[in-house]
Amino acid sequence: MLLALKAFIAPVIVACAMFMESVDANVIVTALPEMARAFGRDPVTLKIAVTSYVLGLGVFIPVCGWLADRFGARSVFRTAIGIFVVGSLLCAASTSLPTFTVARFIQGVGGAMMVPVGRIIIFRVVDRSEYVRAMNYLSVPAMLGPAAGPLLGGFITTYLHWRLIFFINIPVGILGIWLTHKYIKNTREPHPGPLDWLGFVLSAGGASLFLLGLSLTDGELVTVRTAALMTVTGAVMLGIYVLYARRARRPLLDLRFFRVPTFQASVLGGSLFRIGLGAVPFLLPLVLQEGLGMSAFESGLITCASAFGGMFMRTLAATVLRRYGFRTVLMYNAAFSGIAIAACGTFFPGTPTWLIWLIVLLGGFFPALQFTSLNSMTYAEIESRDVGRATSLGSVVQQISLGLGVTVAGSRADDHTGSAWACIAALDGFLACVSGGRAVFVCFDSCHEEVVAECWRRDRQREAGSHY
Repeated sequence: MLLALKAFIAPVIVACAMFMESVDANVIVTALPEMARAFGRDPVTLKIAVTSYVLGLGVFIPVCGWLADRFGARSVFRTAIGIFVVGSLLCAASTSLPTFTVARFIQGVGGAMMVPVGRIIIFRVVDRSEYVRAMNYLSVPAMLGPAAGPLLGGFITTYLHWRLIFFINIPVGILGIWLTHKYIKNTREPHPGPLDWLGFVLSAGGASLFLLGLSLTDGELVTVRTAALMTVTGAVMLGIYVLYARRARRPLLDLRFFRVPTFQASVLGGSLFRIGLGAVPFLLPLVLQEGLGMSAFESGLITCASAFGGMFMRTLAATVLRRYGFRTVLMYNAAFSGIAIAACGTFFPGTPTWLIWLIVLLGGFFPALQFTSLNSMTYAEIESRDVGRATSLGSVVQQISLGLGVTVAGSRADDHTGSAWACIAALDGFLACVSGGRAVFVCFDSCHEEVVAECWRRDRQREAGSHY
């Protein structure tokens, strides 16, 4: 009975925390126009707030494993929830865009520690026979968060006040801290080894300065010269890190994994795809509200269609991959995804709501298949002992790619209004998706497809066996 409770309560606690993070990552997109008016800014300027959250998530992921080993998984997970709650309170209390941007970054830091440390807790606490079932609990937030976030944010913004969005996290976070303290054991490694602090400063500092500098080129928060200096400094720091990582025995982010063809195709080719997709959740609500005159709630009702399309595709992904193979699916589906995004450029006042909803649904349907395929092949040729470090590198690149998508599209849209934003997102998304598909095609030959397919079949068999 006690083992059954442990196998149930720990995944539920972690899943609830992940759901809170997943919802919060999507909840503000439908509230951006209202926030912009409260801050006295142009809505596109709030791209810096979206980017800062993604940055907080991305740059702190590599140190989470070491922190959990050094201070204990329960302690770090509890602290992560606390940081996330504090960031939520600061977001609600923000009276200007700079303070809101800092608060979102703090939220991102808390979210960065919650997700990977939560997975560590599941791995250490749950019995191996219950592991896959426990991981299924964790898949729920990833599916429901993108659907619930826009709906919840739109409803609260339209009928209450956007600041109340962030108070939702307070009772959930406090309950999560108490349950974590009561039911989760504080496991740790006796000798975690030293952390690559120099690598952390170079990679995290470089990525932050580079992306924030690009986001600030509109000159509204800092001068264009300052933004350019930040961008160049960040690029130099990242260049220094590349040289450092080649010589370090155990760097924080081991770039040598890019020599593995399937990892390279998945992470680098997939990053081009993510750049194209990254701008859509940011610009789509602005198009619907500022361009087509919808309310925040109406915008949320349409934006969530993308998440429902993704849920539906995940039920078909296994069948599609078995029939056509990874390489064919990745290549052609990239083009289909690009076309689905490009169709957003056809939105104009008077477009039937049902047609907009259908296009957005397809805009989630095809990318979900692409992400499922890419994620399945990421670790196909990575040794078991290296999966943790490869995961850190892949996660950082993925988050930075999403932030770069928001930054680039937002910068292109600074001088435009209304439906022009849709055209910009459509063009950038189409080109990035097709480029990503081409990159995967170049890196991923038929020999590697056999390796990935075999790895994928073993995973499906393992999942099927966990139900008996």
